[in-house]
Amino acid sequence: MPLVRFDMLKGRSPETIQQILQITHEVMVATFNVPERDRYQIVHQHEPYEMVIEDTGLGIPRSDKVVVLSLVSRVRTVPQLKAFYAELAERLSAAGLVDKNDLMINVSFTNDQGWSFGQGKAQFLDGSL
Repeated sequence: MPLVRFDMLKGRSPETIQQILQITHEVMVATFNVPERDRYQIVHQHEPYEMVIEDTGLGIPRSDKVVVLSLVSRVRTVPQLKAFYAELAERLSAAGLVDKNDLMINVSFTNDQGWSFGQGKAQFLDGSL
């Protein structure tokens, strides 16, 4: 159920993007314990002038391969979040897809009333999920 938005500069191949999405999903299943078919991912590709991603004064060098993940999710524990951040950075980097310096993640939490998965229903609230 986490909704994941990937923002990146244009230029990656469809195969590379699919690998980034797949690894992200695998890590989310493992660290957040979400079901395998609980997959909602959206990719937005931008022109270089449309993204300015600095480092909040941390000295993190960025390249034109930067990826910003924005997740909306039910509340996760601190250990789950730390595991997700670390495992995702490690797996994407090891696969040569996204350098650890080029991965920025933001997680926003919502409660069950903030979701409808279709049909105009609130599945968490009506007991469907």
